[in-house]
Amino acid sequence: MNAALNSPHALQDITKERGLLRFITAGSVDDGKSTLIGRLLFDSKGIFADQLDAMSRAKHKRTVGDTIDLSLLTDGLEAEREQGITIDVAYRYFATPKRKFIIADTPGHEQYTRNMVTGASTADAVIILIDVSKVKFNDDGSVDLLIQTKRHSTIAHLLQIEHVIVAVNKMDLIGYDQSKYDRIVAAYQQFAQQLGLRDVTPIPLSALAGDNVVEKGDKLNWYNGPTLINLLESLSVYDASHDEPLRFPVQLVARHNGHEANDFRGYMGRIEAGKVSVGDKLVVQPSGQIGTVKDIVVLEGSLPSAVVGQSVTILLNEHLDISRGDMLAQVDRPATQISNVEADVCWLSEEPLDFKRKYLLKHTTKQVAAKVTAIDTLLDINTQETRAATSLQLNDIARVKITVQQPLAADNYNDVRSTGAFILIDQVSHQTVAAGMIRLS
Repeated sequence: MNAALNSPHALQDITKERGLLRFITAGSVDDGKSTLIGRLLFDSKGIFADQLDAMSRAKHKRTVGDTIDLSLLTDGLEAEREQGITIDVAYRYFATPKRKFIIADTPGHEQYTRNMVTGASTADAVIILIDVSKVKFNDDGSVDLLIQTKRHSTIAHLLQIEHVIVAVNKMDLIGYDQSKYDRIVAAYQQFAQQLGLRDVTPIPLSALAGDNVVEKGDKLNWYNGPTLINLLESLSVYDASHDEPLRFPVQLVARHNGHEANDFRGYMGRIEAGKVSVGDKLVVQPSGQIGTVKDIVVLEGSLPSAVVGQSVTILLNEHLDISRGDMLAQVDRPATQISNVEADVCWLSEEPLDFKRKYLLKHTTKQVAAKVTAIDTLLDINTQETRAATSLQLNDIARVKITVQQPLAADNYNDVRSTGAFILIDQVSHQTVAAGMIRLS
């Protein structure tokens, strides 16, 4: 099961990959996600003195005596502190001598699954928390996992999150019983295999007591693996989009200020995949025009080349008709232009899908009118089986067909996440109703 340390990317030189790790916590309500993050920050000395003082005086503290309620570090909304649940995504930054981290504490309640999807969309790793006190241990030796554990694991798989850490939490409530831990791990391993998750690492811990989070402690002496912080520091993060062909969605066309004789026309945006160099030939999608890179401009001046993640202004030798929403791509490896989109979607709206309603599809910097034409299959979270459906309700996951008014320059989500992802927006309410992952056949 310790596949995280044996993945192919881990064999590479990871010294240059360890700069920043983005990870999220996920699981069911009251599994201890906020407390775990608070414990990570507290034990790694990532909390300021004034924060500790504010938490000790908090009116909604749920601990006894002088014990600090660590969940208050991330549950900042008044409603969250009153109800003792996480509602919105809370981002926290901390660092150790080996690595920098950005944590997203996501809600466990089914009602706020949309916020979990938001936090997971940019994550390199996910910590799936399992509360041992809620797990049902059957007489036949099997274990029933909670529906939200399965839902969040399914979303992590759909979003192609590279590393999955299964944190079996609140081990102190079962006396650090190894046999029960092993049964939970076996049940999750079976579900993960059914789901298609490959890089899964289990770890026992107690976020409240601090066992095996930053320090191991003597109550888990039967566990021979790393602590959670050691595991997070060791994960290899390799952005495969470096190896992909260039994808540069145009955000803005920049012109000179009108007081200069030279005609400056640059195309501003963020490189979502691949790299670009002066002299490269690029294709403009969807028009098909060809241009040659004249210059690559950033605030500090000109660059000979730029790579994925950089925000730049590209100048071309040719005068072409390019506007926001167009894609500059590698001429010999362009994106696929599609007007009929097949995709997996997570339905995020309390209003069910209406085939008669028009939606807006937001893909990179392009926004087009769209219509959902069919539901191919609906996924059963428990069994991972698919069935027919005539509508989508809140938190449903399904394979659908969508027709768009103008063609998209897109990639398979599994190949390039940024150009394979989109959201659907209700034209009337302007609410985001679905998040989608494009599947190209």
